[in-house]
Amino acid sequence: MSIRIDALMAQMTVEEKVGQLNVTADMVRPFAPDINPVANEQNADQVLQLIRDGKVGSLFNGKGKHGAVELQRVAVKESRLGIPVILAADVIHGMSTVFPIPLGETASFEPDLARRTARATAVEATAQAIHWTYAPAIDVTRDQRWSRGAEGTGEDTLVACRFGAARVQGFQGETLTAEDALLATAKHYVAYGASLAGLDYNTVDIAPQTLRDVHLPPFQAAVNAGVASVMSSFNDINGVPASANKPLLVDVLRGEWKFNGITISDYTSEMELVAHGYAEDMKDAVLKAFMAGLDLSLQSGLYLEHLPALVKEGQVPMWRLDQAVRRMLELKERIGLLDDPYRSLRMQDITAEQLEQHEDLARESAKRSIVMLKNESRVLPLKKSGQRIAVIGPFGRDRDNIEGCWTLFGDASRYVSLEDGLRAAVTDESDLTFVDGCGLEEGIEGGIEAAIAAARQADVVILALGEPQRYSGEAQSRIEITLPAVQQRLADAISDAGKPVVALIRNGRALALHGGVRKADALLITWFLGSQTGHATADVLFGDYSPSGRLPVSFPQASGQQPYYYNHPRTGRPELPDIKEFKTRWREIPHEALYPFGHGLTYGDVRYNATELNADVMPRGGSICVSATVTNAGERVIEEVVQLYIHDRVASRVRPVRELKGFEKIAIEPGQSVEVSFEINESMLEFTDVDGVRRAEPGAFDVWIAPSCVAGTPGRFTLA
Repeated sequence: MSIRIDALMAQMTVEEKVGQLNVTADMVRPFAPDINPVANEQNADQVLQLIRDGKVGSLFNGKGKHGAVELQRVAVKESRLGIPVILAADVIHGMSTVFPIPLGETASFEPDLARRTARATAVEATAQAIHWTYAPAIDVTRDQRWSRGAEGTGEDTLVACRFGAARVQGFQGETLTAEDALLATAKHYVAYGASLAGLDYNTVDIAPQTLRDVHLPPFQAAVNAGVASVMSSFNDINGVPASANKPLLVDVLRGEWKFNGITISDYTSEMELVAHGYAEDMKDAVLKAFMAGLDLSLQSGLYLEHLPALVKEGQVPMWRLDQAVRRMLELKERIGLLDDPYRSLRMQDITAEQLEQHEDLARESAKRSIVMLKNESRVLPLKKSGQRIAVIGPFGRDRDNIEGCWTLFGDASRYVSLEDGLRAAVTDESDLTFVDGCGLEEGIEGGIEAAIAAARQADVVILALGEPQRYSGEAQSRIEITLPAVQQRLADAISDAGKPVVALIRNGRALALHGGVRKADALLITWFLGSQTGHATADVLFGDYSPSGRLPVSFPQASGQQPYYYNHPRTGRPELPDIKEFKTRWREIPHEALYPFGHGLTYGDVRYNATELNADVMPRGGSICVSATVTNAGERVIEEVVQLYIHDRVASRVRPVRELKGFEKIAIEPGQSVEVSFEINESMLEFTDVDGVRRAEPGAFDVWIAPSCVAGTPGRFTLA
């Protein structure tokens, strides 16, 4: 207990206590109305008066030190108790320097890379007077129609755990009192990525065991990494909205995991309990959310409006109010704000040297995020001279769809387009021809004809296609996860021009690729790569860097496969090639991905030997070692993502066909063979059984060390 906080709370009125739980928009500075609905709108004078009255604990979506200093001055000098406010913002994947969207960066399979980009983001954000970010998103996304998968880590739980923890550590740094420490928020708690039909905000109907085994572990990993706050999600879970879900907000988060930070609603999510039909009116919504363990109200203003009366009436006991207020004050104390209200508000602007370092990191992160799915006849890498290249498609010269969703503060003057990057890479710019062919969603008169003519004059074609960036992010769910029709027509026309085609796809989710894109000689997934898009893409195209990214999501054969994920349970009538009918199949396509989770190619020739084990039996409480020799038979240095998968052959609950249990990215010289080993222990074999108990059951297990979820030669061991 803090004596200072005890003294503060002893002086506070009920209204001032409730004020600490109110998070409101800072109208002194713009707060991005394009990405949030208008709610509880107030002008700057009203916000300042609320601060004077001690009725604001935190303000969000601000930018700029001058306004922040004035807000803090009012809080410290003009409010009765002088309690400083925390300044927050949605800083998701970069501040002025924009890094790849989180899903794209996850394709690197390098959690430490995510830690480093989060650290750079924290340095830039705190220099702009921001203490707290509403990131990282660690939703596991198994349906690619859902648009917010771009903010997360894909379809695998282990990957979400590792990247979530890394981003928390990067944002928050080594000590929370450092001026460049940025408080992190694990979101969206929980199972938001499991919304039915991939429809944003939709209901989640989920088995308790799946909730436990798939969607909760990333949040536990974030808590173990020291995350300062957890944000509730918009959805209900088996009929109980996440923002009023006491078993999850209290029993699991506080009881099982011993989380000691703050919980916060998503934007007006506690207000939405009424629309859910879970609360009778706004006052009832506040009562149910607050008593379920939701500490802070984001933007609705409902806590401010209704909590004092609920306390006076005895419906909310004083201990619960004091509990939430103490958590908020402890958070302010933990980051040094009570000792130094102007922490992070005096920092110097980012220097030109720092910006250069961050741009180098952005380029590194972007090139490591690119996934090469296909490279027939070794059309890649391209030549920097003596090769005529036609760059066709709306993303060739585009500068407006570089950053991806949820980027509020990026410095667009520093963005490097694909055209910029290609021109900087080639010896003679006259070897490059750029033709849009069509717009992002609309045709251009004569565009396809001009594109075909350019293709016929070239030695190789780069097709620059993809989703507009507004197709990803909040409330952008899609029915057909395909390219816009006009772009598909362009791709099909170029495919028939008879020239080698390299397709670059810019996207915020896995896509169903068809026609000319699927037929392309080479196919690269380039996501939304951020500030250094052009240079990073050129690095890969021209062979300065061998692609090392791997898919964190399965690319389906068709949109109708959704939801599709690699670690699906076995069925009683599996898809087997020697069975023609009466099996788990679609009439039109096989029950498999077009490009599976974990897949990705390099410029090397990678070969895996069979998986070997140092023992056939694992004793209870013991471990075994599995290994495989990986060889680079090519002529270039490569980086290979070596993946460990396990399958429980017989269990009391049907188990997934494979589950990722480990991964490591290694560099391999030409002609070199490397032995890669993983240790498997009993905890890696555990799952939640029919009684809700997490345990490992004795029996046989298959194990693979492989380059993807469908590759490799398995070994087998038994848990005694």
